[in-house]
Amino acid sequence: MQKNIEEKASIPIKHGTIIVGKWNKNQYTIIRKIGSGMIGTVYLCRMHNNRLVALKISKQAMSLTTEVNVLKSLNKVQDNRLGPFLIDVDDWERQTGKSYSFYVMEYINGIRMETFIRRNGAEWIGVFIIQMLEQLEGLHQSGWVFGDLKNDNLLITESPTKVRFIDVGGTTKMGRSIKEYSEFYDRAYWHLGTREAEPSYDLFALVMVILAIYYPRHFKRSNHSKQLILKRIAVVRDLQLYEHCLQKAILGQYKLASEMKADLLQTMWKRHKKENKKRAAKGNYVIQAVIISSLSGVYYLVSSLFF
Repeated sequence: MQKNIEEKASIPIKHGTIIVGKWNKNQYTIIRKIGSGMIGTVYLCRMHNNRLVALKISKQAMSLTTEVNVLKSLNKVQDNRLGPFLIDVDDWERQTGKSYSFYVMEYINGIRMETFIRRNGAEWIGVFIIQMLEQLEGLHQSGWVFGDLKNDNLLITESPTKVRFIDVGGTTKMGRSIKEYSEFYDRAYWHLGTREAEPSYDLFALVMVILAIYYPRHFKRSNHSKQLILKRIAVVRDLQLYEHCLQKAILGQYKLASEMKADLLQTMWKRHKKENKKRAAKGNYVIQAVIISSLSGVYYLVSSLFF
């Protein structure tokens, strides 16, 4: 059903087509399709100054206006790049006479989270969870819930290494009904909550984002969905450190992203201290040898000067 809706919303445009804004007259040359969703299609484009940008075009002017307002709101959040930077908003009239609305945003060049983890190691999992929680915290404080949080809507950029949200199409005002979602990441699909736009909805989806790294083909719900998800978390060795926090998020026991972040940081800090103690215990003999060696050197130097 969702696929059929996306196909109906899709607007095919050939490579090399030049889109000229009706009002602002800016020109964008289509390079390739990036993706499509329930609201419209996103294309990689080149501006007149060779800058690469992402252009989202839609048949649904009102829905697109909502996304634009979300981007404007997110861009106002200081010290936190929650979404792509908004560049232009306009309409485009095709030669056929059909008119479409579009907006242009920053093109975020990155790689998928699962690809990054595979290349660089599972120790990045905790870093990315914290980064996502920080960004969600800022988003929630602005009165919005991301809604359609999934791996397809996230990219990892480098210099610095950071998680970026790339599609705000599902972002919903707090308290309303989630307008766009994907089943695997949707707690209502698993019968583990409602589709009310609240922070805990995003936190559930965040856990499913992490699980999707280890279960790329996903898994189906059952009559015991809660136990199924909790078990899927528990059996992944890379997630053992975060297991308690991830399970609490699935069960809806965090009301705010800040609560989950604090819990996770405390867990990571305890592990860090524990590992440091182990290293210290193993290194005691070496440290003692270094100290004795240093003291011997000092004694020799003093002896040669005064005796």
